[in-house]
Amino acid sequence: MSDPSVFPPTAPPARPVASGLYLVATPIGNLRDMTLRALDVLAAADLVLAEDTRVTAKLLSAYGLKVKLERCDDHASARAAEVALEHLRDGAVVALVSDAGTPMVSDPGFVVARAVIEAGLPVHPIPGPSSMLAALCIAGLPADRILFAGFLPPKSGARRTALEELRTGRQTLVFFESGPRLADSLADMAAVLGPRPAAVARELTKLYEECVRGSLPDLATDPRCQAPKGEIVIVVAPGEQEVASADDADAALTEALTRLPPGEAAAEVSRALNLPRKPLYKRALELQGR
Repeated sequence: MSDPSVFPPTAPPARPVASGLYLVATPIGNLRDMTLRALDVLAAADLVLAEDTRVTAKLLSAYGLKVKLERCDDHASARAAEVALEHLRDGAVVALVSDAGTPMVSDPGFVVARAVIEAGLPVHPIPGPSSMLAALCIAGLPADRILFAGFLPPKSGARRTALEELRTGRQTLVFFESGPRLADSLADMAAVLGPRPAAVARELTKLYEECVRGSLPDLATDPRCQAPKGEIVIVVAPGEQEVASADDADAALTEALTRLPPGEAAAEVSRALNLPRKPLYKRALELQGR
């Protein structure tokens, strides 16, 4: 068996890196998850925009790269966009990285990318590590339809309001969360979303990688979910389809009939409640006394 620590000598050769903005995914923990193409782009970059220049400087140093860095966090993204445009108009190669993972996912680099796109200049993705996709892979939950909701509000009231907006969706939900707020967030999810299956993935690709699976109520009280350290991704299974009652249908039809003729009212309620149209049309006529 070959030594896995030695990279195969038959790797495809690097291609020239043309001028443009490159959105470069970086490791979320394990430095060996850096792609060859990402290294090619960073080596060729005239400028690297970084969420935290100190974090990115350490990353570049690990690969023996020295590149000009410019800060691009929530407070400096507008200035970073101006700098990027200046360089790109001069034919430069500009790379944008977040502290870890894929840029543009809950990331201030969006301001830069949007400015470059609006200016008609090229933007290229350099795919690679993503904590969202990594968590989905190991959660053991459906991943054919997902909704990424990012970070929920820090206070319980606002958090429950945000969760209520997601309650009726039929997609697997993905959230980012911090350790100190994890248990409270899970408790609010259990209260609003019910006892859905879920997974809490922590420290992905790192030494203490962990994935805790269970129902939302169980996870909210699990000792492993009480203020753990590290970056956290929560994956929640879709809710079950709710069947509207006859009273629900009558209420919806009664309201719709104040605005629409019976046929259109039945069609609207059919779409809203996922019920067959013909019985609704018949009921709409009955409600009108026909």
